[in-house]
Amino acid sequence: MPIAVTDDWATPQALFDEWDSVFGFDLDAAASLSNYKCDNWYGLDHPDPTKRDALAIQWHGDAVWLNPPYGRVLNKWVKKAYDSNLLVVMLLPARTDTRWFHTYCLDQKITFIKGRVKFGNGTASAPFPSMIVVMSPR
Repeated sequence: MPIAVTDDWATPQALFDEWDSVFGFDLDAAASLSNYKCDNWYGLDHPDPTKRDALAIQWHGDAVWLNPPYGRVLNKWVKKAYDSNLLVVMLLPARTDTRWFHTYCLDQKITFIKGRVKFGNGTASAPFPSMIVVMSPR
């Protein structure tokens, strides 16, 4: 699917595995039936209707992985992660000029990814830089 028509960017397995080896994720908060990384996951096509709207439900987990949709609602996902007061590790576009970055991410642990991420089974790299933001419980 061309980049311009989707905001569903499947997490590269090797990238997830690298961070999972550190944190041991028990929830993938923004997944789909075709790309979830943890047995416990939320997504629009989840078989359990109570796990379909991750922005509307309380998240549960000791370590949460979040690769949210990168469209216009990205700020809502980052705010939800911040408000959850859980350990949330997020794969995000490195948009350091945005309000959500300065409000929710700037004082967190940030790792900028060298090069461009190839999402899912894609052969081309993303047209933007990426970062990992580790939000710790307050």
